[in-house]
Amino acid sequence: MTPAPPVLVAVIGPVEPALLTAWTAHYRALGITAFHLAFHFPDHVPGPWRDHLLTAVGELGITPATVSTGPWHEHTNSELRDHLREQAGPGWHLLADSDELLTFPAPLGEVIVTAERAGRVVVGGLMLDRVTPDGRLAHWRPETGLDRAFPLGGHLTHRLLHGDPRKIVLVHAGVPVASGNHRAPGHKPDPGALACVHHFKWRAGVLDDLRRRAQNFASGNWAEHTPAVRDEAGRLLDHVEGHHGRIDVADPRLGFRRVTLDQLPAGWAAEARTIVTRWRPPAANPRR
Repeated sequence: MTPAPPVLVAVIGPVEPALLTAWTAHYRALGITAFHLAFHFPDHVPGPWRDHLLTAVGELGITPATVSTGPWHEHTNSELRDHLREQAGPGWHLLADSDELLTFPAPLGEVIVTAERAGRVVVGGLMLDRVTPDGRLAHWRPETGLDRAFPLGGHLTHRLLHGDPRKIVLVHAGVPVASGNHRAPGHKPDPGALACVHHFKWRAGVLDDLRRRAQNFASGNWAEHTPAVRDEAGRLLDHVEGHHGRIDVADPRLGFRRVTLDQLPAGWAAEARTIVTRWRPPAANPRR
């Protein structure tokens, strides 16, 4: 018996309507029919931008569960996500940020059946950062498509930024998930069946967002639990400053190569297993 599709749960910030449209189409193609979305807008976001995005989501046939404005404290995303999960009810929840498009090793229904037969209540994924051919943080046009605009996938997040690349992408209702969807305390995903979390964060405007985030956390305007977010932002800003405003796609540490959303990268199962099983939080967070 094919299980019911999971409910997609996501907290959305001030992204481009075109990205939201592509994101929604991707998940509908995977079989998602129920979207539980919260929109949160920091105070600096102009009203017309907010209104334009909310109009766009309405045209996609989705009614947001909640819309809020104000500081984006480190706990804001988790609180909104957990409220959405309570509303979503029983069954499986798919967790994906608005810049994360998932590719699974099998159709979504099969992934869930396999997890249930193994007695697992979570399914994991590993982030693969998507960038332009030359590493520029570029605007993209909807008609170009994400795969053509950002054809390279590599391991920027954990090899350069020292961030946690692990993700919980499917979780059963009632199972708590940590901040950032990185872990489900007490539950381990199958490391041999990890989804690829295509991470389309590195677009035009992200540097301003990172600077603003670092400044607000440092000043105390936005509450933080640890300096990890600021540290990761600083590493990325230092990197692009040292490479003429670009990500160094030729750096062999980062492993950039051509990938697409319609299939897992070559050798993904072994590569992802190795990274997930070996990854440990950095003992300290110096920029390097």
